[in-house]
Amino acid sequence: MKHLRLILLTAAVSITMIGAACTKKVASAPPPPPPQPVQTASAPPPARPTPRPAPPAARPAPAPAPRYPNAATRARIDELLAKIEDAYFDYDKHTLRPDAITALQADSTELRDILKDYPTYKLTIEGHCDERGSAEYNMALGDARAHAAKDYLVQVGIPAGQLSLVSYGKERPVCEDHDEACWQKNRRIHIVAVAETH
Repeated sequence: MKHLRLILLTAAVSITMIGAACTKKVASAPPPPPPQPVQTASAPPPARPTPRPAPPAARPAPAPAPRYPNAATRARIDELLAKIEDAYFDYDKHTLRPDAITALQADSTELRDILKDYPTYKLTIEGHCDERGSAEYNMALGDARAHAAKDYLVQVGIPAGQLSLVSYGKERPVCEDHDEACWQKNRRIHIVAVAETH
């Protein structure tokens, strides 16, 4: 029985060795290469916040243009008004005669150029009459004469809003004789600067 065991054991070892010898020797595969680093689209680096441009340095607001002329400009306006002689009218008329237009035309363009820079500066056109006729009639005639002068000055370019009108009728004569030479001096318009009221 010992012998049988030995035979069986020998047979078993032989079969195992034969079996091992009959199996194909499988070449061991080389280990796979290490994985290549995958080039993924790399996310762009986080965007830096775009710096906002600095607000422009606050420029000081331009000083508002003066609304009233300074002393030198007022003196020039007074000179111009003195040179713009009174415009004279025929008896019982309010239409501008050629000599009246010439009187108004003298230096009125320079006056216009000054006044446009000072919209609150005003001039008053005074209408005057001679002593003949009623007070009421002469007030209306003086007003019509002032309107005729204003229409002319507006046509030259002086803003209508800077020209006011007043009629004195026969109340403010420049001459008090009772003849035609004196009456002619009283039939007039006269332009004055309005005094500053502030």
